[in-house]
Amino acid sequence: MFDILRSAVTTALTVLIVRTKGQACGVNPAPGNGITPVAAPGYHFSVVANGLTKPRSIQFDDAGNLLVLQVGKGIVSLQLDDAGGACVWAPSKQTIISNTALNHGMTLSTDGRTLFASDPTAAYSWAYNSLTGAAESQNTVVTGMNTDDHTTRTLLVSEKLENRLLISRGSTSNIDPLASNISTGHSQIKVFDLGQLPTKGYQFDTDGLRLGWGLRNSVGVAEHPETGGLYSVENSADDIMRDGVDVHQNNPGEEMNFHGTLLSNTDKSQGSNYGYPECFAAWDPSALPDNTHLVVGSQFALNATSESICARRTAPRLTFQAHMAPLDIKFNSSGDQAWVTFHGSWDRTQPVGYKVSLINFANGEPVAPAMSTTSYTDILTNADNSKCPNACFRPVGMAFDRQGRLFVSSDDSGEIYVLVADAVAGSENSSSKARKAFIEEVVNSLSSSKHQ
Repeated sequence: MFDILRSAVTTALTVLIVRTKGQACGVNPAPGNGITPVAAPGYHFSVVANGLTKPRSIQFDDAGNLLVLQVGKGIVSLQLDDAGGACVWAPSKQTIISNTALNHGMTLSTDGRTLFASDPTAAYSWAYNSLTGAAESQNTVVTGMNTDDHTTRTLLVSEKLENRLLISRGSTSNIDPLASNISTGHSQIKVFDLGQLPTKGYQFDTDGLRLGWGLRNSVGVAEHPETGGLYSVENSADDIMRDGVDVHQNNPGEEMNFHGTLLSNTDKSQGSNYGYPECFAAWDPSALPDNTHLVVGSQFALNATSESICARRTAPRLTFQAHMAPLDIKFNSSGDQAWVTFHGSWDRTQPVGYKVSLINFANGEPVAPAMSTTSYTDILTNADNSKCPNACFRPVGMAFDRQGRLFVSSDDSGEIYVLVADAVAGSENSSSKARKAFIEEVVNSLSSSKHQ
């Protein structure tokens, strides 16, 4: 009798699992507003959630919930159902923080117990419980970041040096003369020691370790998982002219900059000036007047006669097509890939960007040389960029789950996507393993009961 019962339970649970997996892809919503994303060969994707309000930064907590910052609303937690591969969807969500001022930055402490988020003026922290979704005891961490125009305050907690919070603050205008004055705190990335947090928080302008300045709007910041090297991706200037000639279609290039590591106090890359607002990176040197000395990635001034200052500025490690607007950078767990979201252009006749791209790394740095124009491979794009920005996938934030699947927010469409390599999808996912473990537990329990 026991063997019959055991067989029946095993069969029933297995059928339930198969049905659950079979139904999974059927419940994924289609991309909205006529959006037609296209994945590169070897990858596939699906929409995990829709109906969100301008989702920006995203991050997984230690319970597997996906935290999403929505502009003008706050932070929600998406509870995910997972049938493997790209068959992931969010049947429910929970409000974690209601705060209409939050607009971009969000991260978690390394132990997952503290949630950080930012508005245009300050960064805050909350005690966070991933099991209940409670975020309590709001505390001010850094203040004094009031600027117009570029108002995102990207946050990153270091995995290599305990209690360190990085904050990126952009310029107050397209060409911000105040960024030339190091004391203003404009266009800088700084690091703050949370273990020595003052009662009223730090002041951005005067406190913290300066990782870099002359950074117009470095919205994406990441730490290499092996070396601890810190990289940012920079949104460069619009509508520029050089010596009275309009060169804005293909210049200046967007940038990837290197900022050293927090593991060394003598790292020469720390605190460098990266050029802005005097110097910019060339993407198409042929379009620039007085260009004989310029190659891709060279720093140039808007007036060629004042270019000598650019020789004293730190050039980008990589340069990208102008106006693609990189908003996030994430490394995979092994550190041999850096992923970048390009939100897309507005200051160009032919739209560019609107995609997620992959950059190969080795030994903690990009494989491609600094003057490369082919450093990145496009993985998730739109079928027709001429429809952009109104009917396009516009990626912003990214987060890897424990299986190596990449989740991506699209703010204009209010969606979360999951992007999966075929090799990852072909492996047994954690949900399948959990279900198998559950079956084994039930069967073993029945077996134990038989012998009691």
